[in-house]
Amino acid sequence: MISQTSLPVRWNGNKKRIEIRDRKENAMVRIYVIDNGGQWTHREWRTLRDLEVDTKIVPNTVSFKDLLQENINGLVLSGGAPRIGLEGKLGNCSEYLEKADFPILGICAGHQFMGRFFGGKVEPSKIPEFGKIELALLTEDDVLFEHVAKKSIVWESHNDEVVRLPKDFELLGESENCKIQAMRHKKKPLYGLQFHPEVEHTEYGEQIFKNFVQMCK
Repeated sequence: MISQTSLPVRWNGNKKRIEIRDRKENAMVRIYVIDNGGQWTHREWRTLRDLEVDTKIVPNTVSFKDLLQENINGLVLSGGAPRIGLEGKLGNCSEYLEKADFPILGICAGHQFMGRFFGGKVEPSKIPEFGKIELALLTEDDVLFEHVAKKSIVWESHNDEVVRLPKDFELLGESENCKIQAMRHKKKPLYGLQFHPEVEHTEYGEQIFKNFVQMCK
């Protein structure tokens, strides 16, 4: 058993002392990945697993009641097949978004569905984005982007996007061709990302997941 005082430390640019997160503490956090059919769902799961989180992939047909019985602390809504965020249901994702009081992170199609569920608008992208693009953050004090540079490279793979922000959401980030790359609910711990933090080409992807894990503790 590692005591709190024996943990190694690292230093940031301001010479502030930062404790490396206790793996045992992360193991007490349970975050499930909702499978919406995305090609990188397993990477979202693997990133959480590598952070020592108690995690697994579950189908989007599982009921919210069953999730509560698992004592989860957070959810990731995975991406999905092309056009899946445009219309129709996305399994039971609407139930999760309506009832959850714990953090939820929507990625790509999960982000698009979140936007549409809360009254935003999703349309085909005028200029679809694939590969590396530059993300520009519009806020400096959001917990999901703590220790993330104001501008960084992220990985994109989308033909559709949120074009109108839901009423109760705040814009957090944009790119040249997609003006709603990141958003959050103003009152609930709900976040949406158009880009893919789970892909290794996203510069601060692991840091974003670390921050989400912190939110779920």
